[in-house]
Amino acid sequence: MDKLTLNNQVTIPLTGLGVYQINNLDECEHTVLNALKIGYRLIDTDACYGNEKAVGKAIKKSQIPREDIFISSKVWIQDAGYQKTKQSFARTLENLQTDYLDLYLIHMPFGDYHGSWQAMEELYASGKIKAIGVCNFLPDRLVDLILTHNIIPAINQIELHLLCQQQELLKLMKKYDIKPMAWAPFIEGKEKIFENPLLISLAKKYNKTTAQIILKWLRQNNIISIPKSTNYTHLQENIQLNNFTLTAEELDTLTQLDKKHSIILDLHDINEVYRLHNIKFIQ
Repeated sequence: MDKLTLNNQVTIPLTGLGVYQINNLDECEHTVLNALKIGYRLIDTDACYGNEKAVGKAIKKSQIPREDIFISSKVWIQDAGYQKTKQSFARTLENLQTDYLDLYLIHMPFGDYHGSWQAMEELYASGKIKAIGVCNFLPDRLVDLILTHNIIPAINQIELHLLCQQQELLKLMKKYDIKPMAWAPFIEGKEKIFENPLLISLAKKYNKTTAQIILKWLRQNNIISIPKSTNYTHLQENIQLNNFTLTAEELDTLTQLDKKHSIILDLHDINEVYRLHNIKFIQ
């Protein structure tokens, strides 16, 4: 599995499994176990997904040494703040049946994320977390966080796919050596992405699926991705990316698909802020 080195020298696989919206806990456990057997070594979950316990059970059942698996989780808006974040983190460790996380992220740039970051810096210093980062932080909030605290985020997990390539945000992140992680790399199937003529032609050329072309574009741009699938065949395909390489011209052509705006989550929309603040979850 290809890996990327973060700004604190921790390494992370370039492709992993995301478990957002795998709400059936038996299905989640089964999916994570299958992924680990296939060769995945990065699993991304979240307290607000409600499936951390299922992920933890699968990791235990796999009997793969803990140090060989990169586990990422997050703190949700309702647990933002110094003390709440520490409490949420403790629950996450309990749910995942582990005594440390490889990566812990602030899920949204809302609420008392400064208090959360202070708590995360302390947890990082204590060795409870190998790397800390954020999700969905756009340039203003990202720079605000950087200028207010001691540790620069290792990762910013963002909406990043062929139709929303976040080029200006990536330039800023490169300045601070913050690595991008793409959630929903397949755009949740929106915009008929799998039927895109350019992707279909490249898939035929390389005898791959359109999903594999999407993931290869991300990988060749050193973007970590966490595609979600519960389908065994798709799980296999999503990490079978090493036996072909897109040309520089093909990469450039794919870049032209960028619509330069969000397709899934517009964080500038005040209605989204209201909605996100009201999402509750079961611990």
